[in-house]
Amino acid sequence: MAATGSEKQGATAYYVSTPIYYVNDAPHLGHAYTTVAGDVLTRWHRQRGEKVWYLTGTDEHGQKIMRTAEANNVTPQAWCDKLVEEAWKPLWEHLNIANDDFIRTTEKRHTDRVQEFVQDLYDKGEIYKGGYEGPYCVGCEEYKLPGDLIDGEGEFAGQKLCPIHKKPVELLKEENYFFKLSEYGPKLLEFYAANPDFIQPESARNEVVNFVEQGLQDLSISRSTFDWGVPVPWDDKHVIYVWVDALLNYATAVGYGANQEKFDGTFPANVHLIGKDILRFHSVIWPAMLMAQGLPLPGKVVANGWLMVGGEKMSKSNLTGIKPQDLTSHFGVDAYRWYFLRAIAYGSDGSFSWEDFSARYTSELANDYGNLASRVAAMVGKYFGGALPEATAAGDAELAVREGLAKAVATADRKIGEELDFQGGILAVFDFVKQVNGYITEQEPWKVAKDTSPEGRARLATVLYTAAESLRGVAVLLHPVMPETSQKLWESLGAEESLGSLAGQRVQDAGAWGVLPAGATVTKGAVLFPRLEEKPA
Repeated sequence: MAATGSEKQGATAYYVSTPIYYVNDAPHLGHAYTTVAGDVLTRWHRQRGEKVWYLTGTDEHGQKIMRTAEANNVTPQAWCDKLVEEAWKPLWEHLNIANDDFIRTTEKRHTDRVQEFVQDLYDKGEIYKGGYEGPYCVGCEEYKLPGDLIDGEGEFAGQKLCPIHKKPVELLKEENYFFKLSEYGPKLLEFYAANPDFIQPESARNEVVNFVEQGLQDLSISRSTFDWGVPVPWDDKHVIYVWVDALLNYATAVGYGANQEKFDGTFPANVHLIGKDILRFHSVIWPAMLMAQGLPLPGKVVANGWLMVGGEKMSKSNLTGIKPQDLTSHFGVDAYRWYFLRAIAYGSDGSFSWEDFSARYTSELANDYGNLASRVAAMVGKYFGGALPEATAAGDAELAVREGLAKAVATADRKIGEELDFQGGILAVFDFVKQVNGYITEQEPWKVAKDTSPEGRARLATVLYTAAESLRGVAVLLHPVMPETSQKLWESLGAEESLGSLAGQRVQDAGAWGVLPAGATVTKGAVLFPRLEEKPA
């Protein structure tokens, strides 16, 4: 049985990938959701001190791209170049995505290796020539089983529709090359049983297992009715099926067939983050292809749910596509990164609304977190001239805060770093923020400040040190989620000068106490989360 990425035989990098996205249009919230999740996950592991490789990119071949380009009176390559450079890459930069590579399937480093991979399978007898006729969805770039289709209504009455794109399928008949996928059903089921965490969440795993148990059909891996794709190396009348081409990006981007040292140190991926509509490609076809080549399998395939607006999946075809910039211009980039991972349990469908975002921003970011940072800095400035005082009168209340931070660190590290429960990890940090707010409310440092005796000053110093040291831990924990505001808080606490860069702090050590040194210069910087203006028209 093929090894999994969780074993990472010889590999040293924590390797995470997003899907490579179709460039038939500009990115929307759904694309950004997966990419931000991957960014938070990889930033978290970097903050652990691990070597990380984060891959994203674009899928640029296939009939859908070709038709979109034709409709815009340009060549497919010109269309892809324009969208990648003017829409996709700028958005990832805008959202502070720290990807290590951006793969395009039209790049020679990819297309040459795809041909080599497929040629190798052909030489091994894993591919044969045959004919196929069946319903095909251009939007999915996939032949559909009759049982998968839905009946059309209204303008599509009497027609069979793709259940995802809600558009009529096309009946295609062509001579193709086929990969012997049907032979891998028993091997896949054995692999799923031995690696129960391979497909997540559990509902996705159950769907895939049931699908494979019903028996697999051989996979058509070429198309001959159009030419926008990677040519089949032994028959240039065919191009390689876009999904076979696309899936191989996870190997070609890390040196498959070109840089063995990099490949051995990175491949396979620890985590493939995907949308649930492409689950079968990643959990059935991709592992079968790797098995056929004797390559190790990824550690996990994690399917996120759909973002819903008005009960409809977020997509351009359903006219619910919202540009991320529509939200970041109002709420800010860090709040955007935080909101979707905090509001929606990763792996489940989730509904977005402007009102929910506004309410959570005001309550949790501005009032709980931002206000805490402002109050603590202001009081250190007012009562101690901006120099962080030393804590010399700690008691049970302070011990509870210390234990609260340690618990938040352990919980967040487990949930985000291991379980990909972003919501649970973020909530653990914000539960601690609420605890610190409660601590300040109970200790009433503004009243303690009226006691000018040595005991009173010691008590005030201890309360404010405890609050500032708590914020030091929070800044480290939230840095992967909200890098810009965490950096502002870090500098406000005087930690940049006294402790060094925020990126150099380890999340697993953030619960240590007494790290921020007495005497650090605390300044009241700009408000972390400004009051929201009225919703734009």
